[in-house]
Amino acid sequence: MRSNEIMKFSQRIGVTPVSKPIQLNHIDQELKNGLWNILDAYIFSNIKDEHSYMHNMNLAKYFANSLWHNFFKNPIDSVPSYFPDTISQIRRWFFNAEWHEVYDFIEYVVGLISDKRFDLDISTIKNSFNNILEREFSGYRFIKGHLSPITNKSEIDNLEFAIKQTESFSPLKGCNFHLQSALEKLSDKKNPDYRNSIKESILAVESIVKSISNNAKDSLGGALDKIKGKIKLHPALEKGLKQIYGYTSDDSGIRHALMDEPSCDFDDAKFMLISCSAFINYLIAKSERVGIKF
Repeated sequence: MRSNEIMKFSQRIGVTPVSKPIQLNHIDQELKNGLWNILDAYIFSNIKDEHSYMHNMNLAKYFANSLWHNFFKNPIDSVPSYFPDTISQIRRWFFNAEWHEVYDFIEYVVGLISDKRFDLDISTIKNSFNNILEREFSGYRFIKGHLSPITNKSEIDNLEFAIKQTESFSPLKGCNFHLQSALEKLSDKKNPDYRNSIKESILAVESIVKSISNNAKDSLGGALDKIKGKIKLHPALEKGLKQIYGYTSDDSGIRHALMDEPSCDFDDAKFMLISCSAFINYLIAKSERVGIKF
């Protein structure tokens, strides 16, 4: 379901605005309608397909019971016996839900239908959600299984590529774990943990640099000193990363255990995650070019 990019008459003549402010802490009616339409068109309709309803009865029951038990945390004997009634009940909840509850619901449903028994095109569904989120100026996009507050396509591509690459090599599993953890902490809609998101981003870089230096006991600075001869690390990049690492290590930084209220926010955490992802991609490309195997 592609978003319509044609400018309306009222926008062309200046009566209504061409765009609206990015929605980070709210969801307007147009965005909520669009998200519901993707749920209905790509997910609910496939489960309640009348031509194969008998075949899908067990699937519908599994879907509804999972929602009631794990998401709504209601008794499963309160699930309506007729699946369209279940959807009607979900719809009433959805259009009265808070903005963060809507995103929680979408994340959960996408995770639930990723089960192979549903036989749905998850990539198309995520892209369809992202089209609506982009069209309605939401501040969130699907990255892997998370709705994350990253709005620039190049940033999304960079982060997804770093996660995909580090998933592919066994020695980089630690790097991948820290990247995923940084993303999760940044993506928490109600209680984002910027402090520890930044820490996890740096740990992801530290992990891959140690893999290249082949010494798990090295610090990031020490490991960088060892690998720059192997992969011809540009001095400016080395210096920049050491300075970032220093920022996270000094008295006002992220790693100082006694700091209860570190001065970091969304912009800091987002910058660190995207920057570290880019550096990880750079290190992998450089390493492969000189024949370093992971």
